[in-house]
Amino acid sequence: MPRLLYVALSLLLLAPAARADATVALPLFNASKDRSLDWVGESVAESIIDALHGEGLVTLDRIDRAEACQRLSLRLNAALSRASVVKIADELDASHAIFGSFEITDSKIKPNVRLTVRVIDLRKVRQSAPFTAEGLLEDLTTLQNTLAWKVLTAIVTQPAVAEPAFLARRPNVRVDAMENYIRGLLAKDSATRHKLFTQAARLDPKFSQPCFQLGLHYWEKEDYQQAAQWFQRVAATDPHYTEALYYTGICRHYLAEYAAAETAFSTVAATVPLNEVFSNLGASQLRQGKIQPAIVNFEKALEGDPADPDYHFNLAYALWHAKRFDDAADRFRAVLERIPEDNQATKLLGFCLKRESPRPGNSKQEGLERIKEEYEETVFRQLKSMIEKK
Repeated sequence: MPRLLYVALSLLLLAPAARADATVALPLFNASKDRSLDWVGESVAESIIDALHGEGLVTLDRIDRAEACQRLSLRLNAALSRASVVKIADELDASHAIFGSFEITDSKIKPNVRLTVRVIDLRKVRQSAPFTAEGLLEDLTTLQNTLAWKVLTAIVTQPAVAEPAFLARRPNVRVDAMENYIRGLLAKDSATRHKLFTQAARLDPKFSQPCFQLGLHYWEKEDYQQAAQWFQRVAATDPHYTEALYYTGICRHYLAEYAAAETAFSTVAATVPLNEVFSNLGASQLRQGKIQPAIVNFEKALEGDPADPDYHFNLAYALWHAKRFDDAADRFRAVLERIPEDNQATKLLGFCLKRESPRPGNSKQEGLERIKEEYEETVFRQLKSMIEKK
């Protein structure tokens, strides 16, 4: 199945007329006077997108929409007109756009919040009726989850799950934890983001989104032990779960915990069969001496993207370990056709031509597999959506 899927994906890349059903959510406009509460609008957009992503829909993240607004010279915190929302969606090639506003009102005891969102279907050029949710600000996540369900039913005629099951997968998070998390996403510097995400995770241990962000924080610092610990706290119901598991696998590989890395990559490959996942899975298997399974996975990665020199290199390297010298030499030549100055490929090609096997314990010959660190789940979902539409 993965091989047929990749062939189809490759063909679709050449078919610009095909369009994936992607959804973008814009921060809700703050209709109140208190600008310090702008984070609420961002929280609603983030929560709805996370919920839709968790139900298998193709979604666009806040970085995508911020770049689109910058290109269009639009401010996200402004009260956007319907025309501006459509422009943003068109810029992102999205099929649905979510937008709206919120208002905070003071009561005698606690502040209330009223959330209002609409969904624009760009394919049918149709706008939904307003969806609203109103209650105490401290119950914000409950209100967001209610809105997310209404939005899902506006986009998907028959959701795969019933409302109770949908809501059960969306934990109610403490509002102060949510505020710290959103402020962390909006923070400009790394130290502030780290402080706010850590506070969010401390305030509500069942809230796993800040755990994912903390994993990325330590990943960027190449502190793979700390990164793995945070990534492993991401819940299976979290929309970032498979991505967290993918990075967990890389962390475990770099920490020489190859069996744990193999388990992580195998789990991801079962649901998101990306080239980079198969390649990294093969690398972890090869480190354990599982040469034939590694070759199979390197072949899957290469078949998915024959232009990538790293996939040629990894397959060649595994074939050399299998003492299939002629086959390995062909793959190393393919690497050099793409990167003539690749010294490793040149040296290993020489060993193949001399029919010299790897020497156990030789540090210059061991651990040369090339790990892929990118993860393109969104692209995969978009292309998969295009296939299913066809």
